Amino acid sequence: MKARQSTLSPRKKASQERSIMTVDAIVEAAARILETRGAEGYTTNVIAERAGVSVGSLYQYFPNKDSITNALIERETTILIGRVRSAAGESDARLALSVMIRLAVAHQFERPILARLLDAEEVRLLGSAHESRFAELARSAIAPVVKRVTCAQVEDAESAALDIMAITRGLTDAISVQGDVRTHGVEQRISRAVFGYLGLACGQRRFPL
Repeated sequence: MKARQSTLSPRKKASQERSIMTVDAIVEAAARILETRGAEGYTTNVIAERAGVSVGSLYQYFPNKDSITNALIERETTILIGRVRSAAGESDARLALSVMIRLAVAHQFERPILARLLDAEEVRLLGSAHESRFAELARSAIAPVVKRVTCAQVEDAESAALDIMAITRGLTDAISVQGDVRTHGVEQRISRAVFGYLGLACGQRRFPL
């Protein structure tokens, strides 16, 4: 696993403004190539061309295209974690969870094609390690809210949080494939599924939204 992780890590970390801009351009170019060409057209040469840098410059920072994909996954995960954590401070736990769902849906629908591709790439590249990112988000932001919003019968709030994330991601991806971009309707459907799940965990037929 360590050897695999080394091939996904950048060759060097950008520290100066110019190098940071170069890395950002490469990562965003990768995102746009995935969106417009998919995995089949996703090569380091194409990414470098789109980023406006030489292939040699790209390889100064990334050993292969998978390491670029990993950096893109890290970027999107960091954005999502920041957004979800921002809702954790809501005093009303149900409202906090509803806001988290709304932010997660909005994040997936900002760039739905990219979101779906990165979900698949995360599993391919990281295998079980991708669950640690889910776990970090669940542990740090969602689980504490789940503890406040549910009954005492939910013993493992972190597992419940992971289930909630899976429900949110799965439904969002499925709906986006269908071409339904009405995010408000998506939020309602996911909220019903999430709160229904929590209600069943509490032995209730219905769980109030």
